[in-house]
Amino acid sequence: MTIRLAQWQAVRAAFATAGERFATAVENAPDPHAKAVGKWSVAETAAHVGWIALVYTVMAGGDGGPLPLPELEAPMASATIETVSAMNEIAMTAYPERDPRRLAERLRADVAEVLRVTRDLDPDKPVWWLGGSRVPLAGLLAHLINELEIHGWDVARASGAPWRIDPVNEASFLELFFVGMVRNDVGSLLDYAKPSPRRVAVEFRSAYTTPVMMVLQNGGLRAEEPDGSADVRLTFDPAVLVPMMFGRISPLRAVGTGKVRVGGRRPWRLPEFLRTVHMP
Repeated sequence: MTIRLAQWQAVRAAFATAGERFATAVENAPDPHAKAVGKWSVAETAAHVGWIALVYTVMAGGDGGPLPLPELEAPMASATIETVSAMNEIAMTAYPERDPRRLAERLRADVAEVLRVTRDLDPDKPVWWLGGSRVPLAGLLAHLINELEIHGWDVARASGAPWRIDPVNEASFLELFFVGMVRNDVGSLLDYAKPSPRRVAVEFRSAYTTPVMMVLQNGGLRAEEPDGSADVRLTFDPAVLVPMMFGRISPLRAVGTGKVRVGGRRPWRLPEFLRTVHMP
């Protein structure tokens, strides 16, 4: 996968816009103690996004330098999808800021630093991520854009404010981060699952992304060009599918809107695929 210059520029612009939008939502939240997602308040949700942005100021350089939160070195290196929640708990202690205005200020500064560090770098350059996985640099930015979108929705809901999730941003998350990682290296992220020799192939199609077929077999995941052999075909709006993958929209509601459609020769194999390939 080659990331075009225009695509890289668009991701960088979206990264800056999403960061400012999230920071504004946090500092304008009427009650920073209101529950936003799970047991996290608005302020704690902002701190979660904040520590990721801080860590990405180093990870984006791709040189393997020490993280600004050293407590995360070991849990990030050994992570699987199933250990991400425990890693988040460590990070929330290591990143203690909870004042909404200071959180917004720090986020703006870290977003600007990521953009500065990556200004002259190759967007295709693989950089390390959790569990020894590798993602293209543009995918790293797309991942944080998605964090800003999903958790911005959480903060807005807790504040009684509107929040529109941009399908273009969620398409970047799928194409540059998710597919980009699979094409590079998923590391140990799927090591928690019991490998099955059965091939399960899911084709992903939307108006915003290049069609791709994800093939799960023998504990490995690979990306292939669609060739008609997929068991499942997912046709979707990224602004619905990605929030569904992160538990913000129920599968029943997503399918009911018509913006996530499941077809193919063996659609019943989708749950088997998702038991292994899911979001933390």
